[in-house]
Amino acid sequence: MTDAEDGRHLAGVPDEFQRLWTPHRMAYIQAGPEALREECPFCEAPQHPDAERLIVARGESAYVLLNLFPYNSGHLLVCPYRHIATYDQATPEEVAEIGALTQTGMRVLKDVSRCDGFNLGMNQGAVAGAGVDAHLHQHIVPRWASDANFFPIIAKTKALPQLLGEVRDAVANAWPQ
Repeated sequence: MTDAEDGRHLAGVPDEFQRLWTPHRMAYIQAGPEALREECPFCEAPQHPDAERLIVARGESAYVLLNLFPYNSGHLLVCPYRHIATYDQATPEEVAEIGALTQTGMRVLKDVSRCDGFNLGMNQGAVAGAGVDAHLHQHIVPRWASDANFFPIIAKTKALPQLLGEVRDAVANAWPQ
């Protein structure tokens, strides 16, 4: 059987680059940056079933969902329902619930993924690196002692060992009721 007959030709010409196929990103790429300006993904998400939008928990004024483009497996976002851009616009109730949901998210991730630490952060505005700068959201990024932090720097690759749906189910199922 030739390469053409068994499909190996579809991989292209061999070279020194490894390929990490991420077809799930195509929806984001095809939508383009205009899609984020037309509809806020953080206003839209709570209007759908939790599993469909990767929501793991809902509170009174804020909710938690998986990042669709995670830095690590289990990368959570805590968002107020209200469409506000910066932390100083949040009410005391929103601040308290964002904090409480962040703490619970950390506890759940420690239990589910056995992570060793976290990066927590809010990028306020496009100039500060916010991908969705019009809607406040806090990142909870789990980290491990054996983390592959060098991967994105050296190989421009992110190693995500679990599918988003699997991570969402594990975190949602472990979330206290």
